[in-house]
Amino acid sequence: MRVAILAHEQFPDRAKTALGILRYADYDVAAVLDRETAGGQVNDYVPDVQDAPIVAGMDALADDLDALIIGIAPIGGGLEDSWREDIRVALERGCDVISGLHHFLEDDDEFSRLAAEHGGELRDVRKPPEDLTVSEGLAGEVDAEVILTVGTDCSVGKMTTTMELARDARAAGHDAAVIPTGQTGIMIEGWGNPIDRVVSDFTAGAVEEMIREKGDEHDYLFVEGQGSIVHPAYSAVTCGILHGSMPDELVLCHTAGKEVIHGYESFSLPSIQTYVDLYESLAAPVSDADVVAGALNTAGLEDDAAAQAIDEFATELGAPATDVIREDTDDVLESLL
Repeated sequence: MRVAILAHEQFPDRAKTALGILRYADYDVAAVLDRETAGGQVNDYVPDVQDAPIVAGMDALADDLDALIIGIAPIGGGLEDSWREDIRVALERGCDVISGLHHFLEDDDEFSRLAAEHGGELRDVRKPPEDLTVSEGLAGEVDAEVILTVGTDCSVGKMTTTMELARDARAAGHDAAVIPTGQTGIMIEGWGNPIDRVVSDFTAGAVEEMIREKGDEHDYLFVEGQGSIVHPAYSAVTCGILHGSMPDELVLCHTAGKEVIHGYESFSLPSIQTYVDLYESLAAPVSDADVVAGALNTAGLEDDAAAQAIDEFATELGAPATDVIREDTDDVLESLL
């Protein structure tokens, strides 16, 4: 499928959905839409993903597109008015529009009308199924080893770590699958439950459903974590995924040098050991999961500083650690598998 990705004013640093699609999805990306960096190439900013031109809007593209993907998800998941023109143009050309926003495009009268008139489809991947229910406490009974990424904050690399570890595990000959819990993972994998949109009582059940669906088909399930257990807004979804998946092992994800919570800068991050204790204690009633490895995002550091930061992080954890993009994952996978 040939797609364009909308990432206005946020590419690359604040467009993690766009980056996830460029790095892991099978789509043929025709262009990234970003008014601020238009005229450049994706690889000018991120060298290790699929390359594509960066353009100012849909008007700069030919008509040979299948879909427009909303590649950014601001806090709260709202639709910004400045994006409407590009969505409108895409629908008028008969393209599908794929969105991970909390604002559902199919509930927008203008977009629904244009989709019906021109034959496009509105796909709101953050819209959960209607048949979800509470957890039965059965995820721990599946045959697969369940590995969950947990974080010190939002946007520290949980999805990237999940994808990289699963991919490297498969490359090493292991039967591994990803359990996608957020809009980016769902867009990449083509299935999943958007846990941050599920009714609170059904959060653990929505994760358990996926674990039970895949748990007897694979040897290892890598579960995409969300949020952070200390996050003042998103801790509930973190807890729901932890209890719903009943993991066997945890991988703690962190960003080098990060000291405060993104978007909530009056809240400081506790120590790494505090996170280890919190996650292991919270898991204890449903599983014996320990933090057995770490993933450190060192994107803002030079090579020598990054290597030092990873070593220090591993020492704090008392477990193997790596930057899954910058370095290999051999030691981390050995501890997990």
